[in-house]
Amino acid sequence: MIEDDKRTSIYLRRGLTEAGHVVDTIHDGRTGLAMALEGIYHALVIDRSLPGMDGLEVVRALRSKDQSVPILMLSAKASTEQRVEGFQAGCDAYLGKPYAFVEVLARLETLLRPSTPAPGNKPGQMQIGELQLDSTQHLAIRQGHRIPLGPRETLILEKLMLHPDQIVTRLMLLESAWDYDFDPNDNVIDKHIHRLRRKLDDGFDVSLIVTVPGAGYRLEIPEGIHGSTNQVSSMEKDSG
Repeated sequence: MIEDDKRTSIYLRRGLTEAGHVVDTIHDGRTGLAMALEGIYHALVIDRSLPGMDGLEVVRALRSKDQSVPILMLSAKASTEQRVEGFQAGCDAYLGKPYAFVEVLARLETLLRPSTPAPGNKPGQMQIGELQLDSTQHLAIRQGHRIPLGPRETLILEKLMLHPDQIVTRLMLLESAWDYDFDPNDNVIDKHIHRLRRKLDDGFDVSLIVTVPGAGYRLEIPEGIHGSTNQVSSMEKDSG
């Protein structure tokens, strides 16, 4: 989120975090553009009037670099002409101030929703062998057993499932589930992994998350039941 009004950014960040999103906040256009160009964000919320570099300039610069990340622009300038100018710059949604937080959240989550999900599949769902994840519901399913997860547990498991049978470092997990301003202690990741592993392995003999000493963690699915690695897939038959 690139928003120079700190009171507004605190308000939006708190609400989005409570809704399960990980949010980085920047207060000027040039720094925001530099971070956006890292290509690690699922969506951007950009204020139109920014110091250093106008919000429309940020959007145009991103689009000129073929960055297709969804962009929601917030602005006190909300006439028809100004909205059109925002869309022509490359915004995907444009919301005029004042606004209700629920409207910001609804617009953002609409942008995050894939427009053309594969037939039979649902947005936000992944499956690797016996393990399924519905990130929108904070729910894992292992061999039909439904496992409620916390928001950060969901983000950590999602990162592990995106890299099956590969080492995922603690730094990678921190970047996935916490924002830049978070100052972690030495064992915050270990504590969350411990809770996640306890939930996933309850009632099973084989642990899915393996600790790689000195490196990080790896998601290992037992042989013989591997499925698609990072495909979104339907969970209806298991959740019914």
